Amino acid sequence: MESTHELRGREGRQGVRDDRRGPRRRGQGELEVQVLSVLHEADGPATAGWVQERLGGDLAYTTVITILTRLLAKAAVTRERVGRSFVWTPVSDEAGLAAHKMRRLLDGESDREAVLASFVTSLEPDDERLLRDLLGQARNEGED
Repeated sequence: MESTHELRGREGRQGVRDDRRGPRRRGQGELEVQVLSVLHEADGPATAGWVQERLGGDLAYTTVITILTRLLAKAAVTRERVGRSFVWTPVSDEAGLAAHKMRRLLDGESDREAVLASFVTSLEPDDERLLRDLLGQARNEGED
């Protein structure tokens, strides 16, 4: 039989066993992408409860609200009060959210040129070609 000390050591905080067989942890930003994806499936603005239900219900309602609030802060969704709650509408898609994250990371660096140079030189040739084409298109649209 295990001693109380041994049991506590395996249980961790608040008596929850840490046996590494629980649900897998999601990657950073994975929930945001899932929530955005669900919102894009909606016929219009959706409630947090509707989003929670579509995600399979294994997430707490408060977690869904937290993710929606983070997306609101990133301008990836809008919200509108309807009655006593809010409805949420996606503004950007997964690509827009990824682009926002990339800009935020770049804005946090002191040497933007070095970061961009390192990024560009690490691209695969096809991605580099695509980036050059996109930059050319943006330049041409700016001349109109």
